Amino acid sequence: MTTVTITFAGFIGFLGRGAAPRELECLMAVASGMTSKEAARDLGISSGTIDKRLLALTTKLGVTRRAALVAEAFKRGLISPAAVLAILLAAHGAIVSEPMTKVRRSGGSESKIESRIAARRVEASLAA
Repeated sequence: MTTVTITFAGFIGFLGRGAAPRELECLMAVASGMTSKEAARDLGISSGTIDKRLLALTTKLGVTRRAALVAEAFKRGLISPAAVLAILLAAHGAIVSEPMTKVRRSGGSESKIESRIAARRVEASLAA
């Protein structure tokens, strides 16, 4: 199953989860901190349209404030930050604590941990 997404203002919006495409665009604009006028300028629509789409979405999600709307959208998986996946992949090496790749060395009063990556030398054994 493929997921159709919309990317706007540093967020990814997922279609097919209860929000219309224009509602998702308005929601992502609000989530990025834009005012209605700024979002309207970027989307090429009037600020009244932004307010109406956000009102429709707050009714669908059962909230009354914009901050609650963004929080509920995150909870339901309607939107997510576009950079989250990139950050997780980049930080994964620092977060992982596999005992086979860590070497502890005592060096005075500090405890230091080095990361070591074991490489298999299959090529050397095949050549011999």
